[in-house]
Amino acid sequence: MARKCFIIEMGMGIDQHGQEPTVAAARAVRNAIANNALLGIWEVAGLSHPNQMIVEVQVAVPYPEQVREDEVLAVLPFGQKTLKVEQGGMVVQGRAIEGLNDKNNEMLIANAAVTVWVEKN
Repeated sequence: MARKCFIIEMGMGIDQHGQEPTVAAARAVRNAIANNALLGIWEVAGLSHPNQMIVEVQVAVPYPEQVREDEVLAVLPFGQKTLKVEQGGMVVQGRAIEGLNDKNNEMLIANAAVTVWVEKN
């Protein structure tokens, strides 16, 4: 069997307060998949269950070493999931608000690409 690319979805996520790269990364993945209905998984690719999809996630975010990978992958409802986290995204200076548990003035922006593959003969 050979892997065939079914779709690539892109998204962006921001953590304005709290300085959590995991939050920004999870929001980027959620944004990437938010407006898609992959009916072709059944009708075109012929899968019998969406967990047969192979879902590869790539996220670029500041402070990638702090990302809790299981929380990012939990955003995806189906599939055989993998995650690659790399340095990227942006750090933008905002405003620290004590009541929002800010550690500093940083706002973290993450970018995500979610690729869905199917196994085909």
